[in-house]
Parts: sequence; C-alpha cells; structure tokens
Amino acid sequence: MSVTVAGVLAQVDLADSASPRLDAELLLAHVLNRPRSFLRTWPEQVLDSAEVRRFDELLARRRAGEPVAYLLGRQGFWTLDLEVSSATLIPRADTETLIEVVLGLPLVEQARVLDLGTGTGAIALALAQERPSWQVTGCDRVAEAVELARGNAERHGLANARFLLSDWFGAVDPSARFDLIVSNPPYIAEGDLHLQQGDVRFEPASALVSGPDGLDDIRLIVEQAPVHLAESGWLFLEHGWDQAETVAELLSRRGFAAVRSHRDLGGHLRITGGTWHA
Repeated sequence: MSVTVAGVLAQVDLADSASPRLDAELLLAHVLNRPRSFLRTWPEQVLDSAEVRRFDELLARRRAGEPVAYLLGRQGFWTLDLEVSSATLIPRADTETLIEVVLGLPLVEQARVLDLGTGTGAIALALAQERPSWQVTGCDRVAEAVELARGNAERHGLANARFLLSDWFGAVDPSARFDLIVSNPPYIAEGDLHLQQGDVRFEPASALVSGPDGLDDIRLIVEQAPVHLAESGWLFLEHGWDQAETVAELLSRRGFAAVRSHRDLGGHLRITGGTWHA
C-alpha cells in the first residue's frame, strides 16, 4: 500500500507538542528536501520506504522532546536562515526585540558593535545585515559556536561580521572601544523548574544558567562593559521576564544613563540598556 504525504501527516501523533501539525510538516518537508508548500500542493506524493523510515525517526526524537530546530539543523531569525547545533542556544523570536531596539539608537554610521555570547551569531548577523557600514564582532567561549557563527556569516555573505573565541571580554582587544555592546547572556537561576521542561532540556546549560538568581553573567557584563565602550556608547541586554527592574538598577548603579526597558512580543519587559559617559 502506497504511503502518501497526506496519509502520513494524518497519522502523526505529537500530542505533547504545542504545534504538532507545524512540527510534522517541517520535519516531513525536511525529509523530502522540499518547502512546506509542497506538502499542500502535492498531498498525493508517494513516499518511498527510506523517506518513511527517516520521518518516523525524526518523529520519535520529537516525541522525546528534542527541539525541531536541532532536528532540522536550522532556525529562522530576523530575515536570516541560520544553521544551529546542540552546542548553541536556539535563536528565539523574543530576541528580535533587541534588534529592533538597537537599530533605533543614535549611533554613528560606521558603528563598532560587540555581541557577547554570540552562539549561532544570530544577533551579530542580523545587525551586520541591516547595517552594512557597521563593523560587528561576535564572541563566544564555545569553539563550536564560533565556527558555527562564522559559517552562518559566510553563507549570508556578511563580511562586516567577524567572530572570535572569548569568554565574555577575555580575548577582546583591551584597546578597542565599541559604540554598542549587546548580549543575550544566560539568565536562568540554578534549579529553575523550567530547565526540566520543553526544548531547554536539550539546550546547553552553559547558555541558560547563571548562578543562584540567574544574574551572575549580567552582573559581570555590566561591571566590565564600560572599559570597552566608547564615549556615549550603549549597552543592551536581554534578560528574564521578571528581571528588568534588577537589571536596570545594576546599570544605574554602575553609572549608565538613560536606562530603559523594552517589552517583547509577549508584552514582558525583556530588553534593558543604557548609555555610558566616561
């Protein structure tokens, strides 16, 4: 009996997924090496045994909770299609708020930008694409992440973005001064119950967890950033939905001015930053 696109999708059981139909279509399109639109245009397409077997394997991994982005090896962010791996955090739509905010800042035309903990390079590459005159540096302490980001930059032809291996500011040129520093650092508290739920179970803990209250890395960045900022440079950070007030206080105490927070797609205060005057 022939197995068709429509038939195999009708039998999919991904009850634990928040988007079972979407997940199934993305996985099947991946197996067939076709766009999702193909599934609706050609529902009578017959799958061979190898395609059915591969689809079943991916479904089993998804039922076990493995993120679709890891199964596909890619994730969309801003206007970019990025390769991802289990060595990095999966880029999320809420982080696009950070892109929107910093693109509206009064920066010089040839701004120098530093993206700390770049992962896939999502933030750095989105900014490099939107502002070709900017020089964007992304850094990460995980070598595999740095190579992944470099590969994403090459695939998108973004020569104004470069990436280096660095534990936060550790390997950043101490004489360099940046007009903008951005980061989506780890900000989940140790032992948080959310770490045992959903996609984050499969993501690297080093990209998620930061001390007893989730703020250890943010404290470090806020403390050290002024040394690397140009006069009137900006620092903007992504943080947890309930951390905006604390992050704003950290920035103000360190001497940042014009400190403000911005809401994400869900209405939560997710991005906070300010400007530095030596």
